Amino acid sequence: MTSVPPGTGRRYAARFLASARARYAILRSVTDQPEREPRYFEDYVPGCTVDCGSFTMNEADIVAFAGQFDPQPFHVDPVAAKDGPFGGLIASGWHTTSMMMRNLVEHFVSPESSLGAAGVDEIRWPRPVRPGDTLHVRATVLEARRSSSRPDRGIVKSLAELTNADGDLVMKVTAINFILLRDPSA
Repeated sequence: MTSVPPGTGRRYAARFLASARARYAILRSVTDQPEREPRYFEDYVPGCTVDCGSFTMNEADIVAFAGQFDPQPFHVDPVAAKDGPFGGLIASGWHTTSMMMRNLVEHFVSPESSLGAAGVDEIRWPRPVRPGDTLHVRATVLEARRSSSRPDRGIVKSLAELTNADGDLVMKVTAINFILLRDPSA
């Protein structure tokens, strides 16, 4: 049961409880995935590769995302995009990144052990993503080491790659995450 911090007003309490319910619903939607496998630091062995599924980009979502977050003509206007540098509408790299992140959370990053990311060393979008493209997500553990200052966790460096139906790389990102150990005493 979620409790409200003492000394808070009713409006804050309502927002706090609504926020807690929303966090629980999101966690539940991720942890209820039948193919989801809980992972702890010990499971992130260098060289391990995980298939994280696929998703398809559509024009309406590309335009909606870009209209709010990256309103460049080649992302928001199919007519103007035809005469643009890519010869047609393409997805924002940030949209592609967000879509990929969802698959990583569902198949690679475990809510039981993830403590967030320290950052990203590299992100690249070598090819454009177009409406109708189905993209495949794969994650590979590059490095894993226990934290010297926090014995309950490790630091995992991973490469996430996104390929289109032709197998062409459309995005790659190298990320560093903090992951709880299953057994800190080992």
